[in-house]
Amino acid sequence: MNAGLFDDFKLMAKLTAKLTAKLTAVVLCSLLLLSCTAEPVKEVVEKKPEKANVIIIDSGVVEQFNQALLELKSENYDAAIKLLEKVIEIEKRVPAPYVNLSMAYEKKAELKKAEYYLLYALKIELTHPVANNQLGLMYRKQGRFTDARKAYTNALTKHPDYLPVVKNLGILCELYLRDFQCAMQQYEHYLSLQPDDKTMKIWISDLSRRL
Repeated sequence: MNAGLFDDFKLMAKLTAKLTAKLTAVVLCSLLLLSCTAEPVKEVVEKKPEKANVIIIDSGVVEQFNQALLELKSENYDAAIKLLEKVIEIEKRVPAPYVNLSMAYEKKAELKKAEYYLLYALKIELTHPVANNQLGLMYRKQGRFTDARKAYTNALTKHPDYLPVVKNLGILCELYLRDFQCAMQQYEHYLSLQPDDKTMKIWISDLSRRL
């Protein structure tokens, strides 16, 4: 084996090890409904009266929505879907029910429906951070890296400090797009928001040696 080819194999082995470590964090965020990016979206019951564009939600709809969140947390996805479908029959002005429907369908491996509801949520609010983050993860898994980057960027235009998007964009840029400048920018921003994150410090140190 010539030296150049051997170096390529070493690099691939290194990247594979890094990919495994970094994607572990991403997968955990995308699979667990109670943590990271996949926490059920509760904004429909958190509208503050002092905000300019207040949306008044019917109390019965709020009750169904909250019950759906409990079903999601209990991994009763079919029950959650039925409740959320009743919610969106009445309330179509907020993205939260659609994002949660997407999460439930993704857990059931019904990815077309999961994507459909995320896109519907983004019709309501283009920069919605959770919807864009979930869509970015979905597109990354499908190899649609440019679309994934666009989803993350959409979220950051209005939510520049939303940690899951910052981290996931950095991972996408480093490991899939090979855009190391983009990755470093996201990692450094993440660390500025989470200065005690030792893992991120390691990622930055490793990446800086390749810039």
